[in-house]
Amino acid sequence: MSYVASRLSVVKPSASMAASQAAKALRAKGVDVIDLGLGEPDFPTPDHIIDAAHFAAKAGQTLYTAAAGTSEVREAIAGKFRRENGLDYTADDIVVANGAKQIIFNALMATLETGDEAILPAPYFVSYPEMVKLLGGTPVVVECPETTGFRLTPALLEKAITPRTKWLFLNMPGNPSGAVYSQSDLKALGAVLTEHPQVLILSDEIYEHILFDGREFVSFGKACPNLKDRTLIVNGVSKSYAMTGWRVGYAAGPAPLLKAMSTIQSQSCTSVCSIAQAATVAALNGPQHEVAGFRQAFERRRDLVVDGIRKINGLTLSPPDGAFYAYIGCASLIGRKTPKGVVLEDDAAVSNYLLNDGRVASVPGVAYGLSPYFRISTATSKEVLTEAISRINAAVAQVE
Repeated sequence: MSYVASRLSVVKPSASMAASQAAKALRAKGVDVIDLGLGEPDFPTPDHIIDAAHFAAKAGQTLYTAAAGTSEVREAIAGKFRRENGLDYTADDIVVANGAKQIIFNALMATLETGDEAILPAPYFVSYPEMVKLLGGTPVVVECPETTGFRLTPALLEKAITPRTKWLFLNMPGNPSGAVYSQSDLKALGAVLTEHPQVLILSDEIYEHILFDGREFVSFGKACPNLKDRTLIVNGVSKSYAMTGWRVGYAAGPAPLLKAMSTIQSQSCTSVCSIAQAATVAALNGPQHEVAGFRQAFERRRDLVVDGIRKINGLTLSPPDGAFYAYIGCASLIGRKTPKGVVLEDDAAVSNYLLNDGRVASVPGVAYGLSPYFRISTATSKEVLTEAISRINAAVAQVE
């Protein structure tokens, strides 16, 4: 007898977490594995943020807060939007949650009816389709090939929209591809969306500060202000401030949606940890030089990986515009055999081979809706990345 709800039958566990767990299992057996499956900064949270959390705890800020967040954190978030993104939001237009993923989950729970469609440009973040399915929606995957820079085009968007379309997801810079949309790109998508007033836009901007080659970030809200009343801007402190474990995400959007999301939060987890909210205020209002330093380090690592992968016969990699991943093409390996005679039938087999024979954990492109690729995280040291590339090179060289 099963006690598990039937709705879970369509939901898969996180592929990136699964890759990391597989690496940990091998390590437990004494195997030397480099884990490039999970994506999180390897830097410590800046001291002034930790100090703010310590002060808040000592000062007694240890009680429940409002479901939407403290007034202080929502004011800080509104100030960040005005200062960095040119977006005119007040504290009343903001909600916080336990990470950007919970923001997205709450938004979908508040809006999706059975059969409603969500357009997911692929490659997409692994959790998007699973959350849509869990909440009764239907993911509509739109493949965005490397020839478009892994970006959604107006023509592809127009073709994907139906009367059942409820959401369009955008992620920029993108996980796993690092794709970035320019203001003109976003305006062109906005022109299509203007003709379809039933479509809500979820703009996931969690990697906004991790941009390369002098690029400047443009929020969807800034590019398409006419769509403000149906746009949810999603962000958080995890990636920019090396605060993944603090679990603070936030969003700005239309009042009816935010009210519904706050109601859901009040009946599920009540609120975000009060101390983590105080730390977020310090992150957003405090010095930003470490954020710039993180970005520079990520760019140097990007360059190292791009240079290394390009020297491996059989793999391809377009330089990511942002984030801290490499989405590596492996089309020429499909159909070939490993030294053990195993045929690499797809990118999942390639990732499995790299893990068990190359001793490098990666995530196959099938998890992101676009094959044949595999993703590695570049959010680790130069030494680790150099060794990982060497192992990948050695493994690929043995494929017949």
